[in-house]
Amino acid sequence: MKEQFRGNAPAPGDDYGAPRTQPARGGNLHYGVFNQEEHDRARHPGQPDVPPYEAPVFHETPDEAPQAGDNQTGDNQAQAYPGPDHHGPDHHGPDHQGPGRHGPGQGDDEYQDREYSDAEDEGFEDEGFDDETEGYPAHEYATAGYLEHLPPSRGDSADSDLLSSRRSSKVSKRVRKRRRSLAFLIILVLFAAVVYFAVQAVRPMLAGFQTPDYPGPGTGSVEFVVPDGATGRSIASGLQSADIVASEQSFLNALKEVQGAVALQPGTFEMKHQMKASDAVAVLLETDGNSVHYAAVAQNLRMAETLQVLADATGLPLGEFEDLANQPSLFGLSTQAKNLEGYLSPGEYRFPIETDAKSVLEELVQKTLTELVNTGVKDPKQQYRILTIASIIEFEGNQANYAKISGAIENRINNPNGETGGRLESDATVAYGLGKKTYNITAAEKADKSNPYNTFANPGLPVGPIGSPGIKAIEAAAHPQANPYYFWVTINLDTGETLYAATFAEHQVNVAKYVAWCGANPGKCD
Repeated sequence: MKEQFRGNAPAPGDDYGAPRTQPARGGNLHYGVFNQEEHDRARHPGQPDVPPYEAPVFHETPDEAPQAGDNQTGDNQAQAYPGPDHHGPDHHGPDHQGPGRHGPGQGDDEYQDREYSDAEDEGFEDEGFDDETEGYPAHEYATAGYLEHLPPSRGDSADSDLLSSRRSSKVSKRVRKRRRSLAFLIILVLFAAVVYFAVQAVRPMLAGFQTPDYPGPGTGSVEFVVPDGATGRSIASGLQSADIVASEQSFLNALKEVQGAVALQPGTFEMKHQMKASDAVAVLLETDGNSVHYAAVAQNLRMAETLQVLADATGLPLGEFEDLANQPSLFGLSTQAKNLEGYLSPGEYRFPIETDAKSVLEELVQKTLTELVNTGVKDPKQQYRILTIASIIEFEGNQANYAKISGAIENRINNPNGETGGRLESDATVAYGLGKKTYNITAAEKADKSNPYNTFANPGLPVGPIGSPGIKAIEAAAHPQANPYYFWVTINLDTGETLYAATFAEHQVNVAKYVAWCGANPGKCD
């Protein structure tokens, strides 16, 4: 690079004498003393001789500068610490622009024009120059005359190098900043691309976690039974098993949306295969706007219990049901009937909102009469007898034993000379006459003939039914199984295991087993 000079350029042929000594960073700065006498004579012929020029000596810190009292002359001090108006030993005046010595002329103007900004100083520091550790910051050397007293080639070169270094530093910082921004942008784009492709790859798998549901409306027709005490989850399981809904969870979700879990009622519902879950919920809850009174009448309920269920379901006064139930003639029943006991068929009912008590009772009575007729029992008196036996069967055994127990009952009441002397001897009938439900009847209670339902003291059947039997018990009573048994006893109330005997002695062995079971299961035989 072409060397630039500050101030006047040296004349061709100038000789600066001895080679310059380069400054060593970390020590005092020295410059070799060139042959000043020859130099001055060559440039200014005819001038008187002047002492040879000695190059100024710079100290690292102000502490090293000569102090007052040192063996220094004024001239030497001026040479060591030249002021702004000092121009070397030649004293040629302000217009002299010789090398290394000039006044406040062109050289100073150029120097001032090339002072460095704070930003350039920062660039200089960024390049790794720790000026503070050397005693003086770089800009203080410049303003104190450091560059001014360098020989032209050294001073201009250092000045140019510093400026170039600082400008390069600023450019480098801008380049680094742009590179960082570009790198961040590239990383951001790559991250977005990775996320996009990851979502595309995972989406098919996420579809597998969606709750299956049929679009509806469904096909065909199927009856679905909700048993008494069923929970939302058990109903959902049954619906899925019957292929009415696609999944249990879809039904539960639809049920939760309408908060209908507490409104589910037992019953038989007409539904379709492959229904939309929300449609299935609507059917079970009857949310189509056709509101009804729902009533579930369980088996083995006595008349008083059934009337309470009906009053609770419809909101009608219990007294209205009781008054009507004690007038069996209003419903066309046998004159033997004292009330509606035995005629209130168990099952599930949905009554219109505007219904009345008589209409409700008529629906239950008519269902019983229809079942009797369908079983082959059409005579009202015979119907009354079958209902009485059927109600006893339900209390004495379980559905698997109904027909066999029915045959044993017929053996007892139809054989006055048999093992029981024509007596039925049923604990259930005695308990009904006493107005309680228990299997434990005392000897005194069995001997009480005043109880019209006491089949131990009175031969034959009781005066009427002791509950409202279901269709299975009615069928067993109408069609008893022929057998030699007179006795039976359920020895396990949990499983319904029942033992039969033709003689009283055999029966006593079976009863001992029942007593032992009751002893092992406190409270279950009360």
